[in-house]
Amino acid sequence: MSEQHSEPSAAPQEHPPGAPSVDTVEAVVRSQLAKALGGRRGMLEAAVPTILFTVLWLGTRELRIALLSGVAAAVVLLVVRLVQRSTVQFCVNALVGIGIGWLFVTMSARGGGSADDQALAYFLPGIIYNGAYTVVLAFSCLIGWPLVGFMVGSVTGDATAWHEDRQIVRLTTVLTWLLVLPCLVRVAIQGPVWLAGSSGSLAADTAIATLGILKIALGWPLQLAALAAMAWVLGRNRTPAESTPAG
Repeated sequence: MSEQHSEPSAAPQEHPPGAPSVDTVEAVVRSQLAKALGGRRGMLEAAVPTILFTVLWLGTRELRIALLSGVAAAVVLLVVRLVQRSTVQFCVNALVGIGIGWLFVTMSARGGGSADDQALAYFLPGIIYNGAYTVVLAFSCLIGWPLVGFMVGSVTGDATAWHEDRQIVRLTTVLTWLLVLPCLVRVAIQGPVWLAGSSGSLAADTAIATLGILKIALGWPLQLAALAAMAWVLGRNRTPAESTPAG
């Protein structure tokens, strides 16, 4: 099978009832990524509470104020969504993220942790999440079942038929690795800083300030860079969304 297709598949294909008609894998992935990220508004709603927390913590060193402000921002965004009767997914995601961070802070406080220990605890769930995401996505590529491939399956109506086409597997593998990279970079940079701050080899204040800055710098800017790379890959080929068995 050739690497590129100048046209979508010649014959029209049957789609399951209710499934959207799509011509190419690239179109499917673009559509599914847009839904998953919620567009500019969804990304903003996911980012604002965390950025607010980080900025307030760095500016005031008042953990409770920073946490409450982050929650308040997420709630305001949630209320606006409810009034407009639109999806609240991304506001809820932000609240869940802050809630998990607060849980870690509370656990640290109950364990006798200082204010610095509690602030460091807030950053730990994000590092764990990115580490787990890296492992799962990378593993899916290594075993030949890249998770982005299931985006194709969710739209074409068959969850695994895409795996029969080597070209689709190659494309979705590249796209999945591009999703891995931001998470891997965050863990590789933030992990050592957190460990150094927790062990005392780096001053806690310095570690907290560094983690706060990195959380913003390596957040959506890095994710958008990965999405730009994915858009470049998606702009190169036109891969039929209907799988054809590998020859």
